[in-house]
Amino acid sequence: MSSSAAEPGTITTVGSGSAGATPDIMRVTVSIEVHAESVADAYSRAGERTDAVIGSLRGDGVRSRDISTSGLSVRTETVWTEGNREKIVGYVASTALTVTLREIGTETKTTVGGPATIIAHAVDAGGDDVRLGGLTLTVADEESLLTRARDAAWDHARAKADQYANRAGRNLGTVVEITESVSDPIPAPRMAFAAKSIGGASDIAMPIELGESELSATIRVTWQLN
Repeated sequence: MSSSAAEPGTITTVGSGSAGATPDIMRVTVSIEVHAESVADAYSRAGERTDAVIGSLRGDGVRSRDISTSGLSVRTETVWTEGNREKIVGYVASTALTVTLREIGTETKTTVGGPATIIAHAVDAGGDDVRLGGLTLTVADEESLLTRARDAAWDHARAKADQYANRAGRNLGTVVEITESVSDPIPAPRMAFAAKSIGGASDIAMPIELGESELSATIRVTWQLN
């Protein structure tokens, strides 16, 4: 901050603000991993399991554009034998689906058709070969959230500038410069666990808490002093 009795001078302050909202989009990674004695068997079974999972998701109303293949691999499965040599004992075929669930509500634990139930159905359809690799919660309208964070950051910077100008016996004039820094959304906690097919699993939904997604903004503002 600089000021002078004879010259206008300037004052610069930094303001920060944040805004939060309940997530309304859920992205979950559903993986299928199959072990078999031959490449053909592993690949074929992985395809069957994947078709079953996709069929379950579509049956629960998930649109095709919200289901995408994000990984595909086939590798050997080996063990070390006496003599320090590797021996191929089988093959592992795996694929991963990224599933986007939109307009999720607050009742996520037991609501029929809710995200928790949809995931439970997919796990049951895929059986013991299904793995859930991670879950992320986000907000669809991030721009609205960012607007609120910017407003809060401006108010913070302006309040500090008013305070300093008042203490210096001056008045704020026109804005000379504004610099903005925006954070990425603070991610909701991620979950990763293996899934097992259990009798009646379609009636069992893993509890999912939505929590809050938050965006923050920081601005640096310079005013002319009068």
